[in-house]
Amino acid sequence: MIINPENIPGRTTSIYPDKFQHLVAGRVKKALGNAAGLKNYGVNLVTLAPGSCSALRHWHTRQDEFIYIIEGEPTLVTNAGEQILTPGMMAGFPAGEEDGHQLVNRSEKIVIYLEIGDRTPDDEGYYPDDDLVAKVGVNGERIFTTKDGTLY
Repeated sequence: MIINPENIPGRTTSIYPDKFQHLVAGRVKKALGNAAGLKNYGVNLVTLAPGSCSALRHWHTRQDEFIYIIEGEPTLVTNAGEQILTPGMMAGFPAGEEDGHQLVNRSEKIVIYLEIGDRTPDDEGYYPDDDLVAKVGVNGERIFTTKDGTLY
């Protein structure tokens, strides 16, 4: 299937609890994989405005993630520190590795990248810098709790 990303609506909202929404303001995701009917993994074309970030710093128990930088110079933040990425660079984040990661656009220009992740059931997300855990609820929806298990 041939897809023109210009025809895919961008999503500016996040599923994070309200208190974290401002941290991803300026991020736009286009769900290319959904538009292609993909079921086993997702592909997003993501644009970060200056000052925005991809997500809260996190890692997944079961989901692999991969990013490929198309335009701009985001800062990759991981447990090892920070590194500026340039177009053509890529990074992978294997499931189960407790290495929280995020991209932050500290530049004055937009950043565009591809984000690819699988859709393995029962995945959990952990956010080492924030009091936040993402789990799967009883109906399969994503729910967020504090680290002590209290629902947001």
